[in-house]
Amino acid sequence: MVKPENFLKNLPDSLRSELIDTYSEIVRNYSERRWEPSELNGGKFCEVVYSIVNGAISGVFPVNATKPTNMVEACRVIESSPANTAHVGDRSLRILIPRMLLPLYEIRNNRGVGHVGGDVDPNSMDATTVLAMASWILAELCRIFHNVNLEEAQETVDALVEKKYPLVWDVGNVKRVLDSHMSKTNQTLLLLYSETGWVDEFKLCKWVEHSNSSIFRRDILKKLHTKRFLEYNQKDNKVHLSPNGIQYVEEKLLK
Repeated sequence: MVKPENFLKNLPDSLRSELIDTYSEIVRNYSERRWEPSELNGGKFCEVVYSIVNGAISGVFPVNATKPTNMVEACRVIESSPANTAHVGDRSLRILIPRMLLPLYEIRNNRGVGHVGGDVDPNSMDATTVLAMASWILAELCRIFHNVNLEEAQETVDALVEKKYPLVWDVGNVKRVLDSHMSKTNQTLLLLYSETGWVDEFKLCKWVEHSNSSIFRRDILKKLHTKRFLEYNQKDNKVHLSPNGIQYVEEKLLK
């Protein structure tokens, strides 16, 4: 795995920061179910990636990301660039990534707001697509520029996002809150905050290292559910952090 601090260090610092920041915003907004901001930040992410890919093809990176006048035409110009088999990742840079940017940018422009009709609001589906595509692109850039395999590239991307939760340590299939003095209740909320969507209650109990799952369910999950800090689905044994819980974590625990 590439150390996060060394990720794309050959890029101008400001361009590198823009890339990481825009991706982190997508992940953050998605984890908070803020679908439309996630989609809109996907557009900014496209502009940063375009600037990086165009710089890699031309040999000159801009100091900051620039927005092309016409994203579709700009990506087509990159695709029409002569092939360079000596360049690592040439086809990804010229073909795959530019083609991936187009639907990502389209979601940002034409499906981010104002949905009308239909039985299912596509905002959540669109945001899920934005996150998946942005993650793939970031991992591909890591793979190309650092000449690592796909697994190492994905681990690097995951580590970049983990830095947003400095109190949570993700080690294999287990997560731990590093503050050993934090209450089990606050650990539960913080661990849920670091996840996306529903979390299995037994896995959560294991992460918190509560000695008794029944007491964990009675004294923590049910009480937090009553306070509307989380949604506890007892039938399916799963838990989901609520907007109230998110606010509490950000205002009380992360600060």
